[in-house]
Amino acid sequence: MNDLPQEQDSNDELFRSLQSRRDLEFALDPSRSGMSQGHAGGTNDSPNQTDQVQRLAGLSIGFSSIFCEQLLSHPCIVLRRQCQIHHAGAWYHLTPFSLLQTLINIQRTQGGLVLWKGLGSVYIVRGIGMMSESIISEVTGFPRDVSRHSSIKKLGGHLLLKGLVFAVTTPFFAASLVETVQSDIASERPGVFDVLMEGMTRIGAWGAPKTSRQIAVWQLALPTVVFRLSHYVVNSIAQFSLSSAMHLEQQDLRDYPSEGAQELNVYETYFPDLLASFTGGLLADMLTYPLETVLHRLYVQGTRTIIDNTDSGLGVVPINTRYDGFVDCFTSILKEEGLQGLYRGMGALVLQYAVHALILRLAKLLFEKLSQELNRKKKPKTKNSLPGQAPQHGGFGEGGFH
Repeated sequence: MNDLPQEQDSNDELFRSLQSRRDLEFALDPSRSGMSQGHAGGTNDSPNQTDQVQRLAGLSIGFSSIFCEQLLSHPCIVLRRQCQIHHAGAWYHLTPFSLLQTLINIQRTQGGLVLWKGLGSVYIVRGIGMMSESIISEVTGFPRDVSRHSSIKKLGGHLLLKGLVFAVTTPFFAASLVETVQSDIASERPGVFDVLMEGMTRIGAWGAPKTSRQIAVWQLALPTVVFRLSHYVVNSIAQFSLSSAMHLEQQDLRDYPSEGAQELNVYETYFPDLLASFTGGLLADMLTYPLETVLHRLYVQGTRTIIDNTDSGLGVVPINTRYDGFVDCFTSILKEEGLQGLYRGMGALVLQYAVHALILRLAKLLFEKLSQELNRKKKPKTKNSLPGQAPQHGGFGEGGFH
């Protein structure tokens, strides 16, 4: 859900939306928070406690799946970025199968944790983005959250806020990318806060030195905003459409319950948000992939970055390019590498979402198991009746006092 994992924007929004959507649904649908109001003389303690456990367990599974997805997909992100900036590579790695031998060789020669490099800088940049968004929102009054009922003016202000945040964090995105792709063989492992120092250095040198091939920050800001806003809009629309459709279907089941229909369980309540996040991130990453390839090459130009050899996984390769800007980089890739050059490393993206799909499947199984356990505990205990003998009631029928 970018990253600069590209999926970082979608995951940040999901962290806030999971809790808010659940709270809103419980507020609008009192039947979910007071399930025993129709039983005279009954108590609400047990159902309410069960609902609280259900909400807490659902959110815990959701957050855990997001964290695991980020942690397990990071090696795929590292490989993808290295392939994107390896302009002279013989292998384009458009499928995950060609990456397997490269992955094995890198792990064998450099160790098991080599593909988790730069993970700390990713979360630091994400924190910078969240703080920047909060500060800019307080100063300008632009809304941080919008809904389908928001006005055009409010939606425009929200997108403008996102654009300003992306522009401010551009130098830190670039610094984080360098930490993620540089080889551990040819360079020292960066410190935890080196990404902050490198980002501030690029801000201080707002214009690139004349003796350097490094692209100036002001030249990177606009392409970064266009790319990340496009990714954010596509992700949000896809995520909202799928989530709304699934929740609308569940609402219809509540409004027009069929015979034997049961109350929505944990799986039906929380899993749609995870599935919507997965779908939105996948569509956004696929559609904006060429823009990301161009932008990543501009980020590392002039930084003397040395990456692992993505053709064989053995040895290192220096990155030496002479692009003049976004348009020049885009046209040069088409002329020298063809259209497939814009999709270098696509196999790593496929592998990343395959891992994500496995985690999503595991989350689904956990939700279903939890739902079965909660529903089993919530079933009322009734006395067994003899064959041909009606159950003992208090004279008020099946829904009366026992």
